[in-house]
Amino acid sequence: MKVRAHILVKGRVQGVFFRFSTREEAQKRSIVGWIRNLPDGCVEAIFEGEKGKVRAMIDFCRVGPPRANVIRVDVTWGEVDGFYDTFRIR
Repeated sequence: MKVRAHILVKGRVQGVFFRFSTREEAQKRSIVGWIRNLPDGCVEAIFEGEKGKVRAMIDFCRVGPPRANVIRVDVTWGEVDGFYDTFRIR
């Protein structure tokens, strides 16, 4: 079953290759969507794909790449809209 997760990652997540690493992980898992930095220092992302793979992406984001210091990940589940065909850094 395909699902959609909207996440907001808080902590030291900018300037540590968080978006790049997340894109690599998403591509390995055939996840589509996007990720971007926010002005307040957080990172926001949309993941769409098989439920287990989306959960694995969320787990990855709870840790992030080696230089990241993730404090919190907020997740909102929703319906897949099918708009995305790849995973992009915005």
